[in-house]
Amino acid sequence: MTELLLVALVDLVSEDSARYEDEVLALLPRHGGTLERRLTTGREEVQVIRFASREGLSAFIEDPDRQALRERYGAAVPATRVLEVTPR
Repeated sequence: MTELLLVALVDLVSEDSARYEDEVLALLPRHGGTLERRLTTGREEVQVIRFASREGLSAFIEDPDRQALRERYGAAVPATRVLEVTPR
């Protein structure tokens, strides 16, 4: 298994966007994910996330609870760009 280190760049469009992120990030541990850092400007957020494996990331993306949150929050779900990074 190869660990994955990700940086997520999140555009927070409303307070509901931040609440959505809070709830979604709480799902990480069930898939071997860890939120290592969360930084915000108020309108944008940078998240550093580690997964124990690529399979864990896939399971997180497909998690039915995550999908239900996306449906519940609708337009408040923020646009997110995810980068796979390597520490130097």
